[in-house]
Amino acid sequence: MFAARLAPRAIARPQLIARRFNSTVPFAKPNPEKGNKFIAERLAVEHHAASSSELWRKLSIYGTIPFLVVAAINAYNLYQEHMEHWDHMEPLEERTEYDYQNIRTKNFFWGDGDKTLFWNPKYNYHKTD
Repeated sequence: MFAARLAPRAIARPQLIARRFNSTVPFAKPNPEKGNKFIAERLAVEHHAASSSELWRKLSIYGTIPFLVVAAINAYNLYQEHMEHWDHMEPLEERTEYDYQNIRTKNFFWGDGDKTLFWNPKYNYHKTD
């Protein structure tokens, strides 16, 4: 069936309409005035692209790097403030463990099955009954 459908398509069909390769308009002579205008426009676009890319390069280097340094210092200071609060808290073993904390419906398949993948014994504690 598939070959029967393709057989009529495989037969070469004569061209019913003449193909237009380029244009039916006779060859036009180049206009130097339009050519110079086009060249000037292209040079203006290239100059604008060069200046704007230079601006964004400078912004990326001289603007982003200092901003990242300031953001890193801010994050470090906030972390230090947070750690000061941990120094004043009671030890992990004495803290109240609420019902919604450390819910386990089935064991994890690594380790002893009770600790999550990102378990940190310094900050996480699970009271076993």
